[in-house]
Amino acid sequence: MSNNKKRGLTSKQKRTIRTNLMGYAFILPNLIGYSIFVFLPICFSFVLSLMKWDASQAPMEFVGLQNFTQILGDEIFRKSFGNTFEYALLTVLPTLVLSLLLAVLMNSKIKGINFFRTAFFFPYIASIVAVGAVWNMLFQPDFGPINEFLRFIGIANPPRWVVDVKWAMIAIAIVTIWKFTGYYMIVYLAALQGIPSSLYEAASIDGAKGWQKLRYITIPMLTPTTFFVLIMLTIQCFKVFDMVYVMTGGGPGNATKTLVNYIYEKAFVSWQLGPASAGAIILFSVVLGITLIQFSGEKKWHKDM
Repeated sequence: MSNNKKRGLTSKQKRTIRTNLMGYAFILPNLIGYSIFVFLPICFSFVLSLMKWDASQAPMEFVGLQNFTQILGDEIFRKSFGNTFEYALLTVLPTLVLSLLLAVLMNSKIKGINFFRTAFFFPYIASIVAVGAVWNMLFQPDFGPINEFLRFIGIANPPRWVVDVKWAMIAIAIVTIWKFTGYYMIVYLAALQGIPSSLYEAASIDGAKGWQKLRYITIPMLTPTTFFVLIMLTIQCFKVFDMVYVMTGGGPGNATKTLVNYIYEKAFVSWQLGPASAGAIILFSVVLGITLIQFSGEKKWHKDM
């Protein structure tokens, strides 16, 4: 009988091992791709941040923290750092609020609602290059449709948008909000459809109005989704590159140059890979710190609730 038990245990162990191996086989391609294209380059960036190298055949030279000292003393780096924070402040909260409000509207059961959902989501899948080109045409200061409309309603001197130091970042923020609101609307919409309808029915019996339902039921029930959207938007804003590159190239006068644009120019225009990697490490540290603060805030929020 003990031999049968041993054989049974051995067979069970074999099945467990076989099941585990199948699981590892499924994740192995993704793990290999992640290691080659993400993990190893990140590790190499940490190494390069301590080196002086221009990607030529010349050997790397260890310089310690000199690269960090160099870029922290660079006025353009500090300007790019401030621009990145400004861009985040201009885009994160408006995108979050608009996507939530749109999701609430699109959660209605009315005729043709699927068309409107698709229409709002479409900008997210549109090409960045096409989006930037079209919006630059719309923002054209002298003959663009936006300024023509502003003149029509009585604004004699409308903003010059992407060619104006004061308005260029605002123009990019407007396009970003327009492009990504639809995507996060879908995220909120999925969360809204998971809220039990019995809560709204009970609130209606108690005499609650639409605003009261939104404040006391919808928003609290969407707290996990809101923190997810907040974290994703923050990360997205700090690593923005393509929108800025297409619309302004970082100009005018470095008014819209962000950290990633600065890192790109250092690495692939000036070929100063050490300072570029140091900038990437600083960006990584800032995003990690903000994300940890947001996770800490989420835990405190749930504890208070």
